[in-house]
Amino acid sequence: MATMADVARSAGVSVATVSHVLNDTRPVLPRTRQAVLDAVEELGYTPNTLARSLVTSRTRSIGLAVSAISNPYFTEILQGVEAAALEHGYGLLIADPHDDPGHEHKVVRLLHERRVDGMIVAPSADPRDLVAYLGRHRVPAVFLDRVVDVPKDDGGPRFDQVCAESAEPTALLVSHLAGLGHRRIGLVAGRPGLSTTRERITGYRHGLAAAGLPYDERLLVHGDSEAGGGERAAAALLSLAVPPTALVTANNAMTIGALRALRDRNVSVPGDLALCCFDDFTWADLFSPGLTTVAQPSRELGDRAVRLLLERLAAPDRPERTVRLPCAFVHRTSCGCPEQPRQAPAQAFERTLP
Repeated sequence: MATMADVARSAGVSVATVSHVLNDTRPVLPRTRQAVLDAVEELGYTPNTLARSLVTSRTRSIGLAVSAISNPYFTEILQGVEAAALEHGYGLLIADPHDDPGHEHKVVRLLHERRVDGMIVAPSADPRDLVAYLGRHRVPAVFLDRVVDVPKDDGGPRFDQVCAESAEPTALLVSHLAGLGHRRIGLVAGRPGLSTTRERITGYRHGLAAAGLPYDERLLVHGDSEAGGGERAAAALLSLAVPPTALVTANNAMTIGALRALRDRNVSVPGDLALCCFDDFTWADLFSPGLTTVAQPSRELGDRAVRLLLERLAAPDRPERTVRLPCAFVHRTSCGCPEQPRQAPAQAFERTLP
């Protein structure tokens, strides 16, 4: 098996130069760099990551703790994380916290024991133990998709966060339905405690207010962010004495559940009930009618999370940042109007909060 010394001899450089090329720790002349890379290729040299980690105290690995990895939204986030990590020479260790605070604490501890250089975590509805553990052990971390209200403390840990806009896109869906003449618009909301749930409820209420419609608490039912809950929530709304004429579902899994409830009750979309959904997914345009949705920039969220984490590793004491990325309004026919080209809502924008 070829060694770093063999590569150095073949390239006519020092072992230190080979190390700088492979670890990108110091600028090297392009001609010299190419000579080293050619020698690596010719000799089939494979760096000893374990030995390097013992010297540098870095494993070149990132821990990713994301629930419901089978959900297409999180699958696309994973693809974005993986691509960005690989681009920068990092591997991934992946765990599913199952949106359970106790299990979340266990998997984060296990990732930490594997000596990952940092973590990307989609927090549960009760992230207190998570935040306490990461802070106590000074683990560099980025919170993904759901934001956490971390107390500001000059001597405390600094956590960066990245998520999509939630309130304004939800308000847009409600306003769109109101503009089509609907006056009873229901919401199938996500799991209580999640920041995404709170923000989409806020957007729902803002959309009603902007349209001059009263808020009726009976028209808001939690579907717990999963298909079974979405089905139960939609069934409850359809069972009201005066059911809604339009429905907003707050994530893709609950949309599937709501569609089952509508099918079982022979409710046609959009003939009997108009439907708008938060989260676009690959087959949303294959439904009949096609689903009008808000599409989140899932792959970009994963990519940005990795870049924020690498910036934190390079500068541990820099101010923390919360980055919000814009969503896109995908106009199909489940809302009751003709399909239109994909477009971004005018009010969508990227925000970086201090």
